[in-house]
Amino acid sequence: MTSPYAPHIDAEAQAMLDAVGVDDIEALFDVPDSVAFDGEFGIQSRGEREARREAAKLLGRNDDLTEFLGRGHYAHYVPSVVDDLASRSEFLTSYTQYQPEVTQGFLQALFEYQSMLVELTGLDVANCSMYDEATALGEAVTLAQRVRSVSGETVLVPDHLREDKRAVLENYADGPGLSVESYPMADGQADVDALAEAVDEDVVMVYAETPTVRGVIEERLADIGALADDHDALFCLGSDPVALALLERPADVGADVVVGDAASLGTGTAYGFGLGMFATREEYLRQVPGRLVGASEDGEGRRAYTLTLQTREQHIRKERATSNICTNQAWVALRAAIHAAWLGPDGLVELAEDCVTRPRDLAARLDDVVGIQAPVHGGHHFREFVARTDQPARAVAGDLAGEGYAVHTVGEHLIQVSATEVTAEAEDGLVGALTEVAK
Repeated sequence: MTSPYAPHIDAEAQAMLDAVGVDDIEALFDVPDSVAFDGEFGIQSRGEREARREAAKLLGRNDDLTEFLGRGHYAHYVPSVVDDLASRSEFLTSYTQYQPEVTQGFLQALFEYQSMLVELTGLDVANCSMYDEATALGEAVTLAQRVRSVSGETVLVPDHLREDKRAVLENYADGPGLSVESYPMADGQADVDALAEAVDEDVVMVYAETPTVRGVIEERLADIGALADDHDALFCLGSDPVALALLERPADVGADVVVGDAASLGTGTAYGFGLGMFATREEYLRQVPGRLVGASEDGEGRRAYTLTLQTREQHIRKERATSNICTNQAWVALRAAIHAAWLGPDGLVELAEDCVTRPRDLAARLDDVVGIQAPVHGGHHFREFVARTDQPARAVAGDLAGEGYAVHTVGEHLIQVSATEVTAEAEDGLVGALTEVAK
């Protein structure tokens, strides 16, 4: 009945139970017997040495594959300076910076991260507390629903949108009563003519991606932005910081909101763990979810940093909150900022250029393999491309896994391959393995 954090004497606990009309604490919970704790964990007691041996045995069951995987999770080399600086105790143990006077260093780092996103996107405001790209997209939709001047219930997204991202989006859209509908793709890019027929006054937001989920650089972003603007819909663009170092700025093609995953810098592939990127125009400042770090001056005229805007329900009245997003992604944003600063403007552009030339060259090599045609889509690619297989794609991918290489299967005869500097030394092996298994 008692807790070291919230102690209650029996009389106090009984008074609270009486107030809600139940007899005991167990009545407050509806836990199925199949998952209810029965007092035993069922874990064999082991010493440290035996526990380490058991953990090593368990981890040894993992497949040891060289991953040419992408579709939202990308492997870039993370310099050791990121771990060294981000692991300092003042960063690693910090949570939300509620007391700015004692967290100036961390707040400055987050301010620099926001400034980098502003420079890359050309928009006015960026924050540093989105979970991942899917939730950032969901927050963009709810922002659009709040700021659009006329009624509307439809959100248009690419037909190639990843299923997991769409599921999160639909969850966000369900609350305000919005519906998510798809527009067609053509050769890996948006079918702008079909999109034009789909956009009407009922559309709240149009979402596009560059690169697309199939790695194709979208060529008609300005046309998509114009379509959205003509119908008073918000234009939301999905991308990532590395791509934006080379591609046209979203603000220059009419984007109102930019979302994506910034964890391609500072974190590497983390299999679901990400860093949501969110930037928008200044006119939507008070509708931005999460929190913003701003620069000001203290009483002595010195530059000082603080949480300028906090619009989540923990900080302000619930009816005025824009979001209940709570988990602090500041440490991951810090890692991205350190990585970007370590690369510098020229290094970031060089990395982005490598993300164009490397998949192009690898696709050309795979196209020479009997039974493979690559890339399937025309236009320029970034990091990844889709290849057609004469043999069933699942069989080809399975045989590749047997040879130690992992690729995505995206169709009955389609595989997707991602190539970055991390996989450079394994490209010869992948080509050789495909030569054997794709016949």
